[in-house]
Amino acid sequence: MKDFAIFAGNSNPVLAQKICDYLGVPLGKAKIQTFSDGEIQVEIKENVRLKDVFVIQSTCPPASHNLMELLLMIDAFKRASCRRICAVIPYYGYARQDKKVTPRVPISAKLVANLLTHTGANRIISMDLHAAQIQGFFDIPVDHLFAAPVILDFIKQNFKNDLVVISPDAGGAERARAYAKRLGCAMAVVDKRRDRPNVAHAMMVIGDVSGKTAVILDDMVDTAGTLTEAAGALIDKGATEVYACCSHPVLSGPAIERIEASPIRQVIVTDTIPLNERALATGRFQVLSIAELMGEAIIRSYNGDSVTSLFV
Repeated sequence: MKDFAIFAGNSNPVLAQKICDYLGVPLGKAKIQTFSDGEIQVEIKENVRLKDVFVIQSTCPPASHNLMELLLMIDAFKRASCRRICAVIPYYGYARQDKKVTPRVPISAKLVANLLTHTGANRIISMDLHAAQIQGFFDIPVDHLFAAPVILDFIKQNFKNDLVVISPDAGGAERARAYAKRLGCAMAVVDKRRDRPNVAHAMMVIGDVSGKTAVILDDMVDTAGTLTEAAGALIDKGATEVYACCSHPVLSGPAIERIEASPIRQVIVTDTIPLNERALATGRFQVLSIAELMGEAIIRSYNGDSVTSLFV
């Protein structure tokens, strides 16, 4: 595969190496450094002329820094005469800003899509976008993958009886319904009121959770306010145990402290974002790898094969 190469920024080098190990290819050589004034410098250390290049970079915290790294890498590859450039973004930052909720605010998810496209990306591979309509913000092909195959397999192996799948808000009901259908179990929804950004108040549980093991499903855990409020509401309604599953462990601000103080026994996450040492030290997190899923999407994209079977 002389016309194929995988490179990575600094956001998640461990995942990038796992993907390369799965595909049996070396990780490309690139030098990415930050000057004392904060400027980022990128230098590609091998020939990529007329190659299909896949750049693996999550735009996780620090989001703006990692996004800029990705943009500079794409520009470097374009100027190095690559044939095609695919941005592999396991976690797509700024996705929550996908519409105008108040006057005079940006649609940041659209702006990021424009930046990636105009910088030179020819294709996007991402996972569990916060809003599916973000695919429409791009004028280039987008492969929107889901962590569901990995998470479902874990649930089937570790949770057996009296299971109920929980959506922590009305917006995630469709996701919870899809999981419940594949698991053959019941589902419930926690009605939520959000007074201001990153502050959530659980209101009521819609559905029967009494005497059951509740598994909360969400696309991400940021400050964990929604998650822990939902867990408390479920225990109040008679759930025997509460677990949580999410694709993207952002874990900003007081998230870890909130999870430790909550009745949640375990949070199952994927490695789209690397967990910090503080989170790992709690013993509350189980990390599942999406390397094989991403690797399959990359090689199928390169070969022109269908990725439909990866969508569950």
